[in-house]
Amino acid sequence: MPTVYIETSIVSFLRENPKAEPDSVLRQQMTRAWWDFHRHRYDLVTAQYVVDEANNGNAKYAAERLGHLAQIPLLPLSVDIDRVATEILSRAILPADALLDALHIACAAVNRVDYLLTWNCTHIANPMILPRVFRTLDDFGLPFPVICTPKDMMDTFENETDN
Repeated sequence: MPTVYIETSIVSFLRENPKAEPDSVLRQQMTRAWWDFHRHRYDLVTAQYVVDEANNGNAKYAAERLGHLAQIPLLPLSVDIDRVATEILSRAILPADALLDALHIACAAVNRVDYLLTWNCTHIANPMILPRVFRTLDDFGLPFPVICTPKDMMDTFENETDN
């Protein structure tokens, strides 16, 4: 089965927030639908970076996020991940304060994960920066994970089943 790296924003959107803005409510609904009906089609993986981020903030919400991550295997971390993430930052593809975002991308690529699932469309699933990210990964001889949102994955699945 294809592998999917679960990034922190995914488990964050699994927690329903009735006070959320309409756009966030829609993302929550799509994330929940992907989680409930599509995740079984993939081998899910994550990294210690995600666990650490998910553990931040309100203790109740952190426990919910960690509960979703509990059965997902952690990918091994390595100096190669650090090198790739540092290069992404040094090329000013991402701002210096986006180290964790660069680490998510690098971890998925170094571990040859098929998909990186995220709602972080500022620094990760951003079509304006992805070509530069992919050039950097190519310079390291790494494959490009498909970086997408739950909506992208569900739309693709629906298009495949319609044909």
